[in-house]
Amino acid sequence: MSLLISNIGSLVTNDPAFGTGPLGLLADAAVVVEGDRIAWVGEAAAAPAADESVDAGGRALLPGFVDSHSHLVFAGDRTAEFNARMSGQSYTAGGIRTTVAATRAASDAELNANLTRYLAEMLRQGTTTVEVKSGYGLSTADEARSLRIASGHTAETTYLGAHVVGPEYADDPAGYVELVTGEMLAACAPHARWVDVFCERGAFDGDQARAVLTAGIAAGLLPRVHANQLTQGPGVRLAVELGAASADHCTHLSDADVAALADGDTVATLLPGAEFSTRAPYPDARRLLDAGARVALSTDCNPGSSFTSSMPFCLAVAVREMGMTPDEAVHAATAGGALALRRTDVGRVAPGARADLQLLDAPSHVHLAYRPGVPLTAAVWQGGVRRV
Repeated sequence: MSLLISNIGSLVTNDPAFGTGPLGLLADAAVVVEGDRIAWVGEAAAAPAADESVDAGGRALLPGFVDSHSHLVFAGDRTAEFNARMSGQSYTAGGIRTTVAATRAASDAELNANLTRYLAEMLRQGTTTVEVKSGYGLSTADEARSLRIASGHTAETTYLGAHVVGPEYADDPAGYVELVTGEMLAACAPHARWVDVFCERGAFDGDQARAVLTAGIAAGLLPRVHANQLTQGPGVRLAVELGAASADHCTHLSDADVAALADGDTVATLLPGAEFSTRAPYPDARRLLDAGARVALSTDCNPGSSFTSSMPFCLAVAVREMGMTPDEAVHAATAGGALALRRTDVGRVAPGARADLQLLDAPSHVHLAYRPGVPLTAAVWQGGVRRV
């Protein structure tokens, strides 16, 4: 069956061949979907016939959001920690261990139900592609089952055994790195596409992070890095050196870090939900964009430092607090996320791309930042199937 979506007031294609500017904006547009792929894009007056049709009513259509950084396999929450932080306590990486205890105690069914719930939240807000990390098990069995559960929902699964040092190895971090690069990696690699490490004070230093990433690469996984969230450090330059698809957070950057990102292929994935929830300084997106770095936006959805599943919220914060224009933020939340996952089939509206689309109850994509907090998603198609 084919589907014609017509009377699109403003279409974001992320392909300048179809319209104006980097977003490839096209007015009075139409899109034809065949199966799970986009078959045709152009002016509505020239649209071919299709088996079914949807009238967009002059509203905006854009690619589904691509959330390239989330931590959705967990149990419990950290309400008390958040409340304390909002009362003046500072954020540290140590709170992760609270979630580890709850996650280990949860059944597979409970973890799967939580993951399903948060993915559904994301979908209702226009997100059609999601990366999901492990990292709340920190034992071989719990990391492997986390990834096995995640792989039932998305192809974008990330082994993050190196989130923090597991509690059993609190006095033996070298032993934990040996576990993460050995037995745990062997158990997890069959269920993962990516390997990640939290290269940060209180987690893993540069040498430990290098060991984790190089072992993952040797096992056939692709690297990405939690880098420079709390302090300046070696994470960003290590990511670029090893050809990581993304360096995530990028909150505290030196001039050398910015230059490395601008000169390399590693995407700077910014996670404003974390700064919002920890009252930390926001990353300087303007500095990165002006230097020529490639930028993505993601939610970092997790129960500790960024418990939001809303890409529209993160997009609005990026425009308000991080120096991005609405066009740049939308591009970063769609095409930028696809780039951070090294995907060419999502994050754009062009023939051959997956038919992952969101229709806004608004005449322009700018309303995502212009009307923060307002639920604007009117319809979502994922792989050509209407899901919302």
